[in-house]
Amino acid sequence: MSNQKHVTNFCSLTPTDLRVLQTNFVLSTVKALYEMRMQLNDDGGVLNEWKESNDNRMTPCSWPHVICQGNRVIEITLSSTDLAGILSPSIAKITTLEKLSLDGNGIGGRIPEELGNLSSLTTLFLGRNSFSGSIPDSLGRLSKLQNLDLSENYLTGEIPISLSNLSSLNDINLSDNSLSGEIPEQLLQVAQYNYTGNRLNCSRQSTPCEKQAIKKGPNTKSNLWTLATASLLGVIFCIIICSGLIIFRRLGKGRWRARDRSKVIVHQDEELVCVIEGNNSEFKYFDYLQVLEATNNFLVENKLGQGGFGPVYKGRFPDGLEIAVKRLASHSGQGFAEFRNEVHLIAKLQHRNLVRLLGCCFQGEEKMLVYEYLQNKSLDFFIFDKTRKTLLNWDKRLVIIEGIAQGLLYLHKHSRLRVIHRDVKASNILLDIEMNPKISDFGLAKIFSSNDTEGNTKRVVGTYGYMAPEYASEGLFSMKSDVFSFGVLTLEAIVGQRNSGFHYHGEFLNLLGYAWWLWKDQRWFELVDTSLAKGGCTLGMMRCINIALLCVQENAIDRPTISDVVAMLGSEHMTLPEPKHPGYFHVRVAKEVMSMTAETCTINYATMSSTLGR
Repeated sequence: MSNQKHVTNFCSLTPTDLRVLQTNFVLSTVKALYEMRMQLNDDGGVLNEWKESNDNRMTPCSWPHVICQGNRVIEITLSSTDLAGILSPSIAKITTLEKLSLDGNGIGGRIPEELGNLSSLTTLFLGRNSFSGSIPDSLGRLSKLQNLDLSENYLTGEIPISLSNLSSLNDINLSDNSLSGEIPEQLLQVAQYNYTGNRLNCSRQSTPCEKQAIKKGPNTKSNLWTLATASLLGVIFCIIICSGLIIFRRLGKGRWRARDRSKVIVHQDEELVCVIEGNNSEFKYFDYLQVLEATNNFLVENKLGQGGFGPVYKGRFPDGLEIAVKRLASHSGQGFAEFRNEVHLIAKLQHRNLVRLLGCCFQGEEKMLVYEYLQNKSLDFFIFDKTRKTLLNWDKRLVIIEGIAQGLLYLHKHSRLRVIHRDVKASNILLDIEMNPKISDFGLAKIFSSNDTEGNTKRVVGTYGYMAPEYASEGLFSMKSDVFSFGVLTLEAIVGQRNSGFHYHGEFLNLLGYAWWLWKDQRWFELVDTSLAKGGCTLGMMRCINIALLCVQENAIDRPTISDVVAMLGSEHMTLPEPKHPGYFHVRVAKEVMSMTAETCTINYATMSSTLGR
């Protein structure tokens, strides 16, 4: 009975009590992350925004490298961020954590025993660091753990028998340490394991030290350091710079196998040279014959679309994996440069709102990118079609708008690279089966260092109607250029019409000027798509129009950053500033041009719980 008095009866708590508990929980998470930061050496400043605070409004969910679900921290992604120091045991206080990725740094000391308290953990990546000592026995309590990587450290002793309790484990990598002794029998039953580079009781002749998951088709993996013999494959891939002519001729035979790849650098000369490096084990180099078979010889019926790069085809591998193959148009110098840029860039980017590049393929003049296939095509397929737009109610459109903003925030701020996309538009927003948005087509993107904020080019590329005015007229581009494009895209999602093909409204030739005019006249509700109008206009629609107009302001300095946009979309009570006139505002037509009639929505004031600063 004495223990029961310490148990909280949540059923008897008042709403105020629950809010206090929630606030204390968030503050304890903030404190744990701050303590973790203080034990790490962060010369690159990637954790500068991780600050301790007693402010009840503080949330770590806006911090870089932290991913939340609701207000719960579920992922910390700090792979290859040049961190050193030691890992604080305070990390174990974040009991909601599901994924911890610290691989590819210089973190040392012992692996904290307290990690065994993270009962929700499914992924633990601590490989390629400087951890020493033994593997904590407590890791055997992580009953939900599926992926464990402790490779390339200085770990000693035996593999704890407690790891045999990890019944959910699919992949374990303990390679290149100083471990010794026996490998627990249960750990040899895991779908994929690697114990090489230790002093363990295993060998090729007896118990294998390594096992790769058996997969069909393109998912087959092989070791980066394994070279296929010429008699079997007809190809010798060079890890160091090798003769382009040899590579070109041998690749032309088309007898390839899928190999793990992470960074492909392509030079267009008389030959093709491919240098493979990095650590992204998910990126593959696909067999040309496999791609040909998957697309049924690039059957016309499998064609998904056509762009400046070339056609895109749907395909299916024997194991059922559906893919989208972007095929470079022959003799396209511009397309080749974009192809090279896209491979370089997107292979390094990982985010739920970015399309996933599975790999690439070369065969003579054929150059292809292989992407995940997204069943619902692109955003323009829905919002600009009179019938299909009815499938996207306001809640779904808002999720799409917020997802695009999150993807851009990752590109601009949270990724290892600072990336300006330069071609954000409706056709480059792909939708998965649940209508979640994914930004695609990085052929025109630019990479910047952390100190650069803008660039200049004599070759203006992109899509008119989405280009910021300073970029279209002077070739100046920055992160604010993407913000402008995002504003156009947001307006299109609300209005259901293209900016570039907008019907004349009064004096205005484009959607931006017309939207701003209606906003100034407090008639913003006339902008809302007729398919949404029947449900009434809400505060959320009004706020999104306001935010979009802030994004498309003519002067880049007046536009918010994408961080500001995410904050504004995430708060119903943040006062929004009044937008200044948009870019291309002065592009008008004669006054006598009549405006088209459209059904407008009634304002649903019942849903408007707060007012905007006007």
